[in-house]
Amino acid sequence: MNIFDKYPYIVVEGPIGSGKSTLAKLLANRFNANMFSEKAERNPFLPKFYEDMKHYALPTQLFFLFQRANQISELNQKDFFRSGIVSDFFLQKDPIFARLNLDNDEFKLYLQIYQHLELKAPVPDLVIYLQTPVDLLRQRVEKRNIGYEQKITTEYLERIAESYSNYFHNDHKSNLLIVNNQDLDILENKSALDMLIGRIDQISSIREYFNPRLL
Repeated sequence: MNIFDKYPYIVVEGPIGSGKSTLAKLLANRFNANMFSEKAERNPFLPKFYEDMKHYALPTQLFFLFQRANQISELNQKDFFRSGIVSDFFLQKDPIFARLNLDNDEFKLYLQIYQHLELKAPVPDLVIYLQTPVDLLRQRVEKRNIGYEQKITTEYLERIAESYSNYFHNDHKSNLLIVNNQDLDILENKSALDMLIGRIDQISSIREYFNPRLL
């Protein structure tokens, strides 16, 4: 069973600390798929943003937008799809952060740029949304101990988590698997990844849910 035969382009999404990059890498390694990873560390404005969100929100957001758009443009190379593609970001999530952090005038400017770039972005065959409790996000951010991330407040994590939830439960239109990520520890529990892959293989409708606690 190769999930990329059914879903050649898979995106794993979720708030910071949800484990999206970890899961994407595990799926890429398991199925020898191409991995497209968000490179947050290359954004020179990000550390400054966590120091002064209002002042650095726009340059931080625009850097990420162009970075993601450039990466996604590479997906037009059909050779990538032969063995499948898994990514830990997609362009459609970008406005979630923009709406959170930009004022009205900045957001209008941002939307003009975003709407132009979005037309060039391929739609994922499947998005896996890792819905994660804020207290777990907090623990994971602290555990990975990236300096500037330690300035992220719990209030900000709550706002991000709420915005993700609103988007994926109400606005997302393509194939979606919403995963209750509270007890799905794919690093510590070797069976967790197999369980998730099995659930992906069983998807039969455009929007489905996976709650490992019920198994």
